[in-house]
Amino acid sequence: MTDRQNKILSAIIEQYAEVAFPVGSTLLAKLFNVSPATIRFEMVELEKSGYLMQPHTSSGRIPTDKGYRHYVNSLGMSAPTNGISSGASRAINKRVQSGGIPERVIRNAVDTLVELTSNLGLATIGNQLYMSGISNLFGQPEFIQTAQVQEVARLLDNLEPWLKEAAPNEPLSVYIGTENPIGRSAGCSLIISRFYSPYSDNSYIGVLGPTRQSYRDVMEYVRKTGEALEGALYE
Repeated sequence: MTDRQNKILSAIIEQYAEVAFPVGSTLLAKLFNVSPATIRFEMVELEKSGYLMQPHTSSGRIPTDKGYRHYVNSLGMSAPTNGISSGASRAINKRVQSGGIPERVIRNAVDTLVELTSNLGLATIGNQLYMSGISNLFGQPEFIQTAQVQEVARLLDNLEPWLKEAAPNEPLSVYIGTENPIGRSAGCSLIISRFYSPYSDNSYIGVLGPTRQSYRDVMEYVRKTGEALEGALYE
């Protein structure tokens, strides 16, 4: 992939996350100060390589799971992304640490992620699963088909045992679309952070949303909230 193609792919992913409509060449041509024909050529090349797809003949392009994976990998999975301000980071710490008792701290952390990302927030500690924001998830335009909703529900029903079995050990793990072992056709991304807890060796906090995500910010929100939750539980 050329440097320009990489930048075009990133621009399409970030724009699509905002508008939920296929991204056309005219907008990108202005952004990159080239002709729409040049952008269309690069789009075709990215489509041939499997990073983009064209939902309709006359429409723009949207990212594929492969395109999202390339983008997420380019962000780095463990290094800070600087996607949020120091003010937002302080607000996360304050909100999470104001809970008092452990259960309230955990619920505050999950609710914070729901508010920040407009996704479904979740945490699993031992045998306890905390979840909030289901209406956010099913309010996304991606989830209007009954079959897709059923796949999402299947993923949620099996999430806790799968996390126990898989035990992702990275500080931050991102499972995009078909990478999810459950609900592969749901069109969801699971962004989850493992953190240390005095209550369980396998503690996770994260979000579940459509593959159309503002990954840079959401990954950092999950990471920061996990750090805040870990600190609060050990106080």
